[in-house]
Amino acid sequence: MKYGFWMPVFGGWLRNVDDEGMDASWDYVKRLSLAAENLGYDLTLIAELMLNDIKGIQAPAMDAWSLAAALAAVTQRLELLVAVRPTYHAPGPFAKQVAQIDQISGGRLSLNVVSSWWKDEAKRFGIPFDVHDDRYARTTEWLQILDAAFHEPEVSFKGRYYEIEGLIVEPKPIRKPRPLIYAGGESETAKTMIARLADVYVMHGDPPERLQPKIADMQRRRESFGLPPMQFGVAGYTIIRSSQQDVEKEITRITNVSPGSSGYANYQDFVQNSQLDQVLALEDYSVSNRGLKSGLMGTPQQVIDRVGQFADVGVDLFLLQCSPQLEEMQRFSEEVIQKL
Repeated sequence: MKYGFWMPVFGGWLRNVDDEGMDASWDYVKRLSLAAENLGYDLTLIAELMLNDIKGIQAPAMDAWSLAAALAAVTQRLELLVAVRPTYHAPGPFAKQVAQIDQISGGRLSLNVVSSWWKDEAKRFGIPFDVHDDRYARTTEWLQILDAAFHEPEVSFKGRYYEIEGLIVEPKPIRKPRPLIYAGGESETAKTMIARLADVYVMHGDPPERLQPKIADMQRRRESFGLPPMQFGVAGYTIIRSSQQDVEKEITRITNVSPGSSGYANYQDFVQNSQLDQVLALEDYSVSNRGLKSGLMGTPQQVIDRVGQFADVGVDLFLLQCSPQLEEMQRFSEEVIQKL
């Protein structure tokens, strides 16, 4: 099992708490990343959003790719899993940028490919916003160009969305055959593309018994393309306390999001522009990516047992959120990672 954490590029993960004591600053994320390496975490996911999805669009939000380059230079072991939305990056220049950051990191860069959902953000930054299936068609071409750029000395491509003549990317990334591709999605279009072109399928939070058929389905899709098995990651919000009473008290504290909360409009945008496989309750949205549904909450032994249940159904990776992050990550390391 690998343990990853979401980098708090928004200054926290709670939509109902204005100040979580983890400001969206270079000083904090640098300190957090260096501590995470010592605590036994394997990777960090750096979300790419130009606006703050958690605290409201007026709040600070850190840029994913300049942050990734900075972390590549100061960390030694963490895999840097950086989200990227193809509509925001032309594939040729982006391939060059990825190769350089991977060189800086010594081969520790991975891509979490996201086919976008936030229409309002795209409009504010002057970015085209395709309808759902067109976003995945664009992403397919974009990934094909990147893959070729990381392998071939010169690339030409002509498709519906992109046309490139004689692209050269040197030096190539250190990681071979290329940086790992992570992706998530619950529509048929998304799952078909991911099975064909990605290495790791990342899922929203859900109980192990709900993930098991999803994993089996993706493995069947993968086999139909004649490709080797995928890996599987799941989002989760972790709360470890000495008693169930203390756990329930913390859950109550973090889930009282209301229509007046700063991130509520983003919640509506996300639901309208995503094709989810289940209805998302407002309480589920209190933390991102349905993290509470994974059930990584309880006494240390209860959480250890829960981790084992996920491993039994084929999960290889947790992408964890918690608050306040440094303190809770230390608790999870001592009570779960080190004991396992």
